Amino acid sequence: MALLWSKDMAFCLAITALVGLCSVSSVAELQRFEQQAKADGSLSFLVVGDWGRRGSFNQSRVANQMGRIGEALDIDFVISTGDNFYDNGLSGVHDSDFEKSFTKVYTASSLQKQWYSVLGNHDYRGKVEAQLSPVLTRMDSRWLCLRSFILDAEIVEFFFVDTTPFVDKYFTDPEDHEYDWKGILPRQSYLSNLLQDVETALRESTAKWKIVVGHHAIRSAGHHGDTVELVDQLLPILKANNVDLYMNGHDHCLEHISSPDSPLQFLTSGGGSKAWRGDVEWWNPQEMRFYYDGQGFMSVQITATQVDIAFYDVYGEVLHQWSTSKEMYSSM
Repeated sequence: MALLWSKDMAFCLAITALVGLCSVSSVAELQRFEQQAKADGSLSFLVVGDWGRRGSFNQSRVANQMGRIGEALDIDFVISTGDNFYDNGLSGVHDSDFEKSFTKVYTASSLQKQWYSVLGNHDYRGKVEAQLSPVLTRMDSRWLCLRSFILDAEIVEFFFVDTTPFVDKYFTDPEDHEYDWKGILPRQSYLSNLLQDVETALRESTAKWKIVVGHHAIRSAGHHGDTVELVDQLLPILKANNVDLYMNGHDHCLEHISSPDSPLQFLTSGGGSKAWRGDVEWWNPQEMRFYYDGQGFMSVQITATQVDIAFYDVYGEVLHQWSTSKEMYSSM
């Protein structure tokens, strides 16, 4: 596992004692971590979401193929786009689902790297603080989950955003679900501060590539469709600050949509276990690059001049590939 080097050693030592990772404060309130790139400056990683089902619904099969592709690409880390534990998150730090849905499922040697995770709406139905607790990291050193944070990986910066509190219906019409809003209320203050922090961090970033990760889709032809609250509140910030990729889960599919008015690409990797066959709405074919209503995951390879993505199914077969490039000394 690549080490995360701190700019504040005293703080880093305290954190290391708890979770084995080093974090440094950012200009905004978002906690910042550092991920070491390969010797040639490149990075490779996998993205999976909506997975935690004790190995069922093909979770174990997806995990096996992740291990195979992870080894072939010599991945540096894994990103989880949320809904880490079904159906109702974790009940506490000693919930056996952590081991049964994570530690005992993702056993391949190539997956014994750092996992960077965000929370999904199903995670908010349990004890949120359990997934955020350093106790889990002591149990499995790969685990890192925060509401929102920044990952500085040299040529690329990742901005992980807590999207569940944006969605109105979880507050106004929760049906028979109970959500753990501890640390979120008052909601509008939380969202206002988060948007300001994200905007500041994106504006001040000098990274060659900018990638934002959230659980909910901004654009999707899947079951849940667009998240209108994110379209209204988050999307304008991403476009104004030249974000390259937005990665999410939530819809249980694999999907690639291009923005019609910016270079921004919308990438859904929510096929970590249970999928929704045939649940797709029509989308403009000029924007819809790819849609697959089955299980799978995504890989990303990044250099200073190019990004290559690929989507894989439960058999490890490549379903879709896409690349983009930038000039070596581009200011964006």
